[in-house]
Amino acid sequence: MENVRLHICKLERETLSKYATLSENTKGRLRECEPCDLRSEFQRDRDRILHCKSFRRLKHKTQVFLSPEGDHYRTRLTHTLEVSQIGRTIARALRLNEDLVEAIALGHDLGHTPFGHAGERKLNELVQGGFVHSLQSRRVVDLLENNGKGINLTFEVRDGIANHKYNDKPATLEGEIVKYADRFAYINHDIEDAVRGNVISEDSLPKDCIDVLGATKSDRINNMIRDIVEYSWDKPFIKQSPEFEEATEKLHTFMFEEVYLNPKAKSQEVKAVKMIELIFGFYLNNLDKLPDFYKSLLKDYPADRVVCDYIASFTDRYCIKVFQKLFVPDEWNI
Repeated sequence: MENVRLHICKLERETLSKYATLSENTKGRLRECEPCDLRSEFQRDRDRILHCKSFRRLKHKTQVFLSPEGDHYRTRLTHTLEVSQIGRTIARALRLNEDLVEAIALGHDLGHTPFGHAGERKLNELVQGGFVHSLQSRRVVDLLENNGKGINLTFEVRDGIANHKYNDKPATLEGEIVKYADRFAYINHDIEDAVRGNVISEDSLPKDCIDVLGATKSDRINNMIRDIVEYSWDKPFIKQSPEFEEATEKLHTFMFEEVYLNPKAKSQEVKAVKMIELIFGFYLNNLDKLPDFYKSLLKDYPADRVVCDYIASFTDRYCIKVFQKLFVPDEWNI
């Protein structure tokens, strides 16, 4: 049978932009392994992420609203899929490496905490050296997955995962695409969830931003994608036009003030972060109660970092379950 990977590499050389990252030029993996004859290196990374346990747990991790009753609110998993789709659309239009974008996007939030950014802020306070979910995502794929072996991804995917926050500087244009795709996704989809939750109304959105970006979620995402493609076309950078960048930043600021810090949207966060704080303190003082895998990490990593690794892996509902087990009395059974 023909080596399909070599055919994919040939297609990349012939069809992608001169600014694209070619899979055959990867800087490699943490540990060498035999190449796959059916998939490029970045396609292989995508599949490794898609099949790992951390990816499956994203379906029960908060995006913005904690434990929502409605079935249509975003979770960290649906957010991840939306980022992937936006990123792939941009990459395809610019003739950059769509497989690399997809792999970075699918892995970018693997290290996110339970209860969204509230959980991230609390762990950042508790652990020496701080906690950043993007760096934790890279730690997940390098170390914590696969019982301490990690999933051995390429440099380019690992770099994009660790540098997907808006002010980061990833090494590839594909990493830059994921930065923007993440921003486009969470701003617009969080607006939709906030309107559904009666936290804001469509009429309350800043008019000057809407005039530039669009009046509906679909229009805004489409216009943001179109703008970044037009402004970055055949250029060695990925950027929005100044007009769209300013409008996007204003809309982000509005969401931060009116939604992300809104007492109505965040009414349960006090309880959530208190749970994390108490669980963290318990395991830090009772390291023998950690699962065996995390106990095995103690020989190489500080205790507070290992406890942080364990808690960051929790889904929202598992965090509640652990809290109940540790701090809520069992019912008396005769």
